[in-house]
Amino acid sequence: MLRIRKVADATSAANRAAVEAAQKIMREQFPAMPEEDIAKLPGQLSNPLKRRYVSRLFVAENSRDQTLGVALMLDFPDIGFSYLEVISTAKGRMGGGIGAALYERVREEAKALGTQLYFECLPDDPELSPDPEIRAENAARLKFYERYGARPIVGTKYETPVTPGSTDPPYLVLDPLGSNDLPGAATLKKVARAILERKYGLPSDYVEMVVKSIEDGPIRLREPRYVKSRRAVKDMVSIPGEPRIALVLNDDHTPHHVQDRGYVEAPVRIRSIMTELAPSGLFDPLPAKRFSDRHIRAVHDGRLVDYIRKACLIAGSKKSIYPYVFPVRNPARAPKDETVLAGYYCIDTFTPLNESAYLAARSAVDCALTAAETVLDGAGLSYALVRPPGHHAETRTFGGFCYFNNAAIAAQLLSRYGSTAILDIDYHHGNGQQEIFYRRSDVLTVSVHGHPSFAYPYFTGFRDETGIGPGAGYNLNIPLPEHITPEQHRKAVTEALRRIRRFAPAYLIVSLGFDTARGDPTGTWSNRAHDFKLLGRMIGEQGYPTVVIQEGGYRVRTLGINARNFFTGLADGHRAARRAGATPHREEAAKPGSRALEWRSTVMADDVGRVRALIASTGFFNAAEVDIAGELVTERLTKGVRSGYHFVLAERGSELVAYACFGPIDGTDGSFDLYWIAVSPGEQRRGLGTQLYTRAETAMRRAGAKRIYLDTSSSDQYAPTRGFYTRLGFIEQARLSDFYARGESKVIYAKTTNPEPSPACGGR
Repeated sequence: MLRIRKVADATSAANRAAVEAAQKIMREQFPAMPEEDIAKLPGQLSNPLKRRYVSRLFVAENSRDQTLGVALMLDFPDIGFSYLEVISTAKGRMGGGIGAALYERVREEAKALGTQLYFECLPDDPELSPDPEIRAENAARLKFYERYGARPIVGTKYETPVTPGSTDPPYLVLDPLGSNDLPGAATLKKVARAILERKYGLPSDYVEMVVKSIEDGPIRLREPRYVKSRRAVKDMVSIPGEPRIALVLNDDHTPHHVQDRGYVEAPVRIRSIMTELAPSGLFDPLPAKRFSDRHIRAVHDGRLVDYIRKACLIAGSKKSIYPYVFPVRNPARAPKDETVLAGYYCIDTFTPLNESAYLAARSAVDCALTAAETVLDGAGLSYALVRPPGHHAETRTFGGFCYFNNAAIAAQLLSRYGSTAILDIDYHHGNGQQEIFYRRSDVLTVSVHGHPSFAYPYFTGFRDETGIGPGAGYNLNIPLPEHITPEQHRKAVTEALRRIRRFAPAYLIVSLGFDTARGDPTGTWSNRAHDFKLLGRMIGEQGYPTVVIQEGGYRVRTLGINARNFFTGLADGHRAARRAGATPHREEAAKPGSRALEWRSTVMADDVGRVRALIASTGFFNAAEVDIAGELVTERLTKGVRSGYHFVLAERGSELVAYACFGPIDGTDGSFDLYWIAVSPGEQRRGLGTQLYTRAETAMRRAGAKRIYLDTSSSDQYAPTRGFYTRLGFIEQARLSDFYARGESKVIYAKTTNPEPSPACGGR
């Protein structure tokens, strides 16, 4: 198996290995290439706009992830052209179609960006390349490219040697990608200048000489020398005009048909969707590959996997095992009876185990992994149309019609090759993805769903569940009321996409539920076909390589129409993003950063040092107090919401400029303590402190605060601080004399507030 994979960065182990292999190929195959040009490759990927071009690295890999070839393409978005800097197979890997596969993938990328492809190729002219052996090699390369319609640009001085008297100066070659619309002189001048200045840093007099040699009018390509027949030119063979969505269908789902009254997860769901999607022209159907169980066991406990398979075989095709006893999950004392053991692993009473359930769930995993691999191979969009769904399955439990977590298994695969985000827009919380990745920072999990006070699974999906340890800040829940408008739903999805953009993933997985539709028997919201089209476009506009995996959606009457509209919007948005060069927002994330103020309540692992630095910069606190501030962040990272410490943080770009820490006082009825509130010196006296406190007070009131306490010093240095608290409505309650030092008292303030009503919205 040969796979051409785009390497987004060098953060994951697999990507680092691919980058190192690419550098090795460059050293072996291009011995004259400066070492600094090879060594800078990881930096080119992590900071793509530093040199005013975006580097796109492609590697050809076999099934064992061995790198067999490499191509490096540079995108110059301000001018609108692509440049192939390097393409080569590994040493000893000539032949076998590796170079052709790489070049065709580069052409696809350039075409998707709306550009034409330029590169350099050594000359086949005896006057420029006097050595017959070298000239023969040059001619072979030019012949290869000529098969695709790529030929040298003539009538310029581009091939003038930089060092007089040297041999084999390169031609500038253009592959118009099958188009007859060649650029004009003005465009070519910009292209030549950008290559010579940004890539090579050549002297200005040489650059001006080359640019001035480009005559006005359309550019000219050299007449074909090696491919005489028009039929032999490959042109657009591998470049579709509009990339379509790869569709992987779960063919083995049909026997999984539970006839019990009220069981809505039925085969008709897939038929309803396919009835609308098949004639849409949006999809390329692909067969599902078979994958090893190791992919399932990478995210699920092996005992759960073994139990589901064994229990389903025991139940057979004529009956089902339903959980009916839910024993305490004591690993040392698990029940022995298979039917009783069901409740040990299942979280509800309506997810049956039978032979067809296992076969369908196992096939769904294969579909999800096939869709993920398709994106690794370069597809922009793929869709795993599966049932049963998977997003309620956790590491050690199943439920909610879900047996294996398809999205999490796909994310585990993709995360080997780059950071991955999961956006769950099913009506019900994606508790499975949250639990599986709760302690990890390489997979961001975001879920927009009905509030757990009324929506399944009821016990998870709250705002304050943000991750633990290394995963702190990498889980975002956006629980919504029982009755909302489509506009309110889209506003929440906008918040979710904003968090995903900050994460800047290499890959996006969408857990897609149509149970947010009007009239769905498991939901209470009111999205219609047009609303799903808008949702799809919002997601597609992000430009990420995206895998969509089907979750819920049970109103069969409108299911297919809603699906068709969602994918129409998704394809339109993704197409627009690609044409605009948004591939994806990594470039945006790499910039020095927008200076707009951004707020968050989630705490990240690096906030320990950032909070310490912020506190120290104010000059108001000693070393012990700085340590305490950092310890409170660590406590939150370690224990999560159980720590009792909550935060509001403000950033400008990557700089933490203000933060507050607060929490309930144990043993009291609605009393809260404002432990810390600090603003960086450069942001003081601009109203940021008031904004910060207002947000903190709002959060405390929502948590039931009736009184808020804080304290400070009585020294003259803290007079502005005491005035600030007074203006916020705090009243001095007590002074503890000589508390900090002789003559320096602790001043305790309090403010009474009215707690906000709980966001819980009734139940059913």
